Amino acid sequence: MTATLLRTAADLHARARTGRRAVVMTMGALHEGHATLIRTARKTAGPDGEVVVTVFVNPLQFGAGEDLDRYPRTLDADVELAGRSGADAVFAPSVDEVYPGGEPQVRVSAGPMGERLEGAARPGHFDGMLTVVAKLLHLTRPDVALYGQKDAQQLALIRRMVRDLNFGIEIVGVPTVREEDGLALSSRNRYLSPAERRTALALSQALFAGRDRHAAQEALRARAREVPASRARAEALSAIGESRAAADAHAVATTAGGPAAIRAAARLVLDEAARLDPPLRLDYLALVDPSDFTDIGDDFTGEAVLAVAARVGATRLIDNTPLTFGTFGDAS
Repeated sequence: MTATLLRTAADLHARARTGRRAVVMTMGALHEGHATLIRTARKTAGPDGEVVVTVFVNPLQFGAGEDLDRYPRTLDADVELAGRSGADAVFAPSVDEVYPGGEPQVRVSAGPMGERLEGAARPGHFDGMLTVVAKLLHLTRPDVALYGQKDAQQLALIRRMVRDLNFGIEIVGVPTVREEDGLALSSRNRYLSPAERRTALALSQALFAGRDRHAAQEALRARAREVPASRARAEALSAIGESRAAADAHAVATTAGGPAAIRAAARLVLDEAARLDPPLRLDYLALVDPSDFTDIGDDFTGEAVLAVAARVGATRLIDNTPLTFGTFGDAS
């Protein structure tokens, strides 16, 4: 399948439109993670629908000293990959097309959520991101837009903007795509030297350690909920040799578990990576509620995100994994 390259919104609007339009927004330098987004968009739009991939390196979301000038620009390869993955069109506007009057005086504010984690590390980034996403949604006029879960805070803010400002567009999150060794796919991975890439594996390894600790906690909590509190029932457990398992389950559930243990398991991996050559320099490790990106408490239930950001050499990388608390139901 060959994707049509479009440079102006007028050209995009002139296209005949029948079924649903699904949009995948990118800054180019497409890789397999983007291809997965496009293939998912193809399924979402259906055979009669249309998939549009946007390629636009947005200057508003790059702060001072960030990599706007060296951000990879590979439009010909991007159009080819988009077409192979199922896109009908690639919309690659110029800066003047998106911002015809120069930098916009009116922008979308990300609010308090946009000042946490990535927002604290990159002031103004999410205001610029939401402003261009809002503009591209208006320019492309989709029925559904798809974004990767690797940028979890970005996805949460886009969902919040679309809901709060009544955009009337369905937002779909697509799971993170990883290399065989676990490294999350990113356009910035190409900046890493072989040695830096080995160090960068600590991001995903830390998340996996936290995820494994969480799974063990949840299983032990479930076991603890099965353990009866009465003396008679405890004696019955002892009679069948389960008293030690019960004690272990209660100990983990009440003293050694919780968000702190998950963070500690992940932090151990990151601390080890800080001693490598080259070292990993941690920006943050957080376990947050995805509705507002605040830290979760010990009694939290529901969906959460374990997120990490770090620098290896001159390259800054982010990653995250979703976790569900209360998987095994409430105590009886």
